[in-house]
Amino acid sequence: MPPDEGLALHDAGLEAARIGPLLEIGTYCGKSAVYLGAAASERKTVLYTIDHHQGSEEMQPDWEHHDAELVDATTGRMNSFPFFQRTVVDAGLEDTVVAVIGDSPTIARHWTTPLGLVFVDGAHSEEPAMADYEGWAPKLVDGGLLAIHDVFEDPRDGGRGPFRVYERAKHDGFADVSACGSLRVLRR
Repeated sequence: MPPDEGLALHDAGLEAARIGPLLEIGTYCGKSAVYLGAAASERKTVLYTIDHHQGSEEMQPDWEHHDAELVDATTGRMNSFPFFQRTVVDAGLEDTVVAVIGDSPTIARHWTTPLGLVFVDGAHSEEPAMADYEGWAPKLVDGGLLAIHDVFEDPRDGGRGPFRVYERAKHDGFADVSACGSLRVLRR
């Protein structure tokens, strides 16, 4: 996440934290959790982070975004959780950032806490990105913010999933609030 997009996400988090806790889907190593966690801390609320920490399809071996350092030597599988933990500790956000480890759609089916912000930044192919939107957008309170990362109109610039989610949200009545780079923020 480029710094300008991170700061725009932080600003959205500050606004949304006035009306409810924050939630991000797709934590990876925690960079965006620091931006949102700082906003949550300032507003005396929490940020929930949802991730299975095994990497999405574009992070697996032989893919462009694969990082061999994140492969657990024992299991041979991706495991970003220790890196995420270190990031949260280094940022001093242990009392603000709450890690929920598991499959996003499964957790969404059982989630009951109304949210001020949902940040969609998990897998970027269309099916999982849409499942994140469908599972979590209904958890937003009226006036809550939906943030979507890696929204690219031109398919040559990135995955179609986030762009399709953005289109769907607009169709469902969400209104644009801001755009910075590939970050889109909309209001319910």
